[in-house]
Amino acid sequence: MDIMEMFPDEETATEWFEAEFWPNGRKCPYCQGDNTYACPGNTMPYRCRPCRKRFSVRTGTLLQSSRLLLLKWVWAIYIEMTSLKGVSSVKLHRDLGVTQRTAWFMLQRIRTAFAPVQAAALEGPVEADETYIGGLEKNKHEHKKLKASRGTVGKAPVLDIKDRKTGKVRTEAATDTTAATVQEFVQDNTADDVTLYTDTSAVYTGSDVAVHESVNPSIGEWVKGQAHTNGLESFWALFKRAYHGTYHHISKKHLNRYVQQFARKHNIRDLDTLAQMQHVVACMVGKQLQHKDLVG
Repeated sequence: MDIMEMFPDEETATEWFEAEFWPNGRKCPYCQGDNTYACPGNTMPYRCRPCRKRFSVRTGTLLQSSRLLLLKWVWAIYIEMTSLKGVSSVKLHRDLGVTQRTAWFMLQRIRTAFAPVQAAALEGPVEADETYIGGLEKNKHEHKKLKASRGTVGKAPVLDIKDRKTGKVRTEAATDTTAATVQEFVQDNTADDVTLYTDTSAVYTGSDVAVHESVNPSIGEWVKGQAHTNGLESFWALFKRAYHGTYHHISKKHLNRYVQQFARKHNIRDLDTLAQMQHVVACMVGKQLQHKDLVG
């Protein structure tokens, strides 16, 4: 109800985006100058005096080239952030009155806002694990089966790490789960003196950390002292329910956007809804995504 009252029309939605994109006053997205003025009656309602270029609140953000009402963008962000297991493009197209193709593109742009940025190393202690996303081989059409026995064959690997102290999660869709790939991921995201908890997978052996402890799930050992990966298991349980119940299929091409989306939503879950929406909008600045690049 608060959101409905806050955004009764397109004008209020526009003012909100301008306040979030330009918290310190209107700035030109081309030269970052603040010597601008309004030009009413144009799709580009502002102009910069120094560089003489026209722009709007969408210019230089993930909303650039979108012709949709900003009010619909507000509701798309709201629906996504309040859907614990994500929202499908089919549902969004019904809720917003846009085509399914447009709804899918909107959601991909919102996911792009969640793209990882350079952040401080996790100080730990941390849990690290890997998981595999995809359908079962036995459920595929006969001509698509890979004729392999391992349960991970045909699935896409995803690496993940969680800081127990802050609860923050970082994920990355990977091409493989070799020791070199996994240990590089751990090293890139943790401090030098971190304590690492994993399972007994050989890919973690030799990790450059201060302390490394592990459990062996293959013999029913899930917890040994402080060593376990239950925090990550809980995170992936939610994502996999979203995979099966909301999306049904995620291509390897776009998988990284989905896992980054869920990681970032997990990391800001303690914020209230409006603060989460503001976080997403702030992350839209300086990024662009064209449909031809998305499907090319």
